[in-house]
Order: sequence, then C-alpha cells, then structure tokens
Amino acid sequence: MIAQHPRKAALFLLPAAAIYGLILLYPLINSVRLSFTDSPAGGPGEWVGLQNYIEMFNDEQVIDALWRTVAYALVVCVMQNAIGLALARALFTRPRAQRVYSVLILLPMLISPLMAAFIWSAFYAPDGAINTFLRDIGLDGLTRIWLGDPDTALWAIAVVNIWMFAGFSAAIFYAGYMNMPVELLDAARIDGAGGFRRFTNIEWPLLAPSLTVNVTLSLIGSLKVFEYPLVMTNGGPAESTTTLTILVYEKIFGGQGAFSYGVTIAVLLLVVVVIMSGLINAVLRRREERI
Repeated sequence: MIAQHPRKAALFLLPAAAIYGLILLYPLINSVRLSFTDSPAGGPGEWVGLQNYIEMFNDEQVIDALWRTVAYALVVCVMQNAIGLALARALFTRPRAQRVYSVLILLPMLISPLMAAFIWSAFYAPDGAINTFLRDIGLDGLTRIWLGDPDTALWAIAVVNIWMFAGFSAAIFYAGYMNMPVELLDAARIDGAGGFRRFTNIEWPLLAPSLTVNVTLSLIGSLKVFEYPLVMTNGGPAESTTTLTILVYEKIFGGQGAFSYGVTIAVLLLVVVVIMSGLINAVLRRREERI
C-alpha cells in the first residue's frame, strides 16, 4: 500500500519528520556550526575554523577526561550486564521467586538519579553505612574516604550506576529467556546436560539479541554519565571523576566564558558515543547472524 502511494506516505511522515528535525537535527547541526566559531554564549561569533578542535586535542584535561569516560563506560557496561544476566537466570530457574524478586531488582530504577546520588553519597561518607559496616565486622583496614580518594572515587560512582540499571538489564535478559524454546531446554535436561553446559551451549547463544540491546544501551548511557559525578563529587577529587559531560557543563555554564569550546567537547562526546556504540552494535549483530 505504501509502495503504491509514496507521495501520500511522505505527507503522513512529514509532521513527524518536521518535529524530529526541529528538536534533534537543528540543535545538532547548530552545535557543530558553533564549534567552529568563538561564540561567547550561543550568539553570533567569528569563524575560527579548526582552532577549537586543535586546542581541544592539545588539552590534557580533555584527553584525560576522554580516557576516564571510556574506562568508566566499559567497566559499567561489563558489570551491569554481568549482574543483570545473573539476576535474569536466577529468576528464570526459580519461578517461585519471580513475583517478589522481579519487583525488587527494578526498584532502583524508580529512584531519580539525583536522589540516588544523594543517598549513596551518605552511604560513602566517612561515618556512613559502608564504613560503619566494615568496622562492625572487623575490617577497619578496608574503610576509605570513598568519594575523597582519587583512586576510589570514580569506581564508587560506577557502583551507583550499576546498582541503578542492573535490574533494567536483567529485565531485557529475562525477556530473552522467556522467548527460548522450552522443548530445547527440556531436551538438554533429559540428555543430562548440567546448568553450566545448558548455559554455554544453549542459553548464551539464544540470548544474543538481548545482549546486543543491553550492551548498546548501557554503553551509551554510561558514556553520557553526568548526574552522579556532578552531585557526588563535582568532578573531584583532583579531577579524578571529571568526565566529558562534566567538562562540557563547566565550560558552558561554569562562568569560564568558553561556550564554543564547551560545545566542541560536546561534539567530541557525540562522536565517541556514535563510534563506540556503532562498532559494538555491528560486532554483536554479526554474532547474532552467525548464531
């Protein structure tokens, strides 16, 4: 029907395309344009060509933030999906626990990121719940100023990110489990295949589509992390939690008079997100086809 009337189809799509272009494409194109200017606050500025990009790639602060952001995203992506997969398999293999635990694992997602950041900041305080628990069980040597130590601050924030969205990953993996052919799993049990063999030979390959979705979403989300480091550490200590999004915020809204430079960093973040998510998605899609 659509192929027979392409003009009518285009008319129906026109309103949605116009809204999409106004809300997404225009700001994106305008941001790229501003990155080639010296605009002080989004207004007209003089064209400076690649000056902002040359300055950015020679800025150690930006390069450090880039590698920090990528490392954070990879750790969160791996751990979030590993925990989500374990939770999903536990729900699938224990039907009686589904009603209770399926709700519990999704509860963190009901909390706003800002509220979660404040709550975990209290947990990580020197006299907070985590250090108090470690002292109570005789592990005083493991107590830390978790958010005040450059060696632990970024990974302490990563824990919050993982805690928030591991349940979301579990829900997607669980949907993949529910779509598995029951006959195949029953046949494996009858043949005497243990839990590990069933997982590696049957479950893991059949979860390929769920893995692709989970890895792509978690990678994009963690590359754009903003609320947690802003609220919990404000990029400190010693810039150990300064991600690209924090840098963009500081340059544009921090009173540094570097609006166009901040936009340039935002463009860099966009390119990193597109390249990394695109590559990962392409690799996982090819894996799905092979399976």
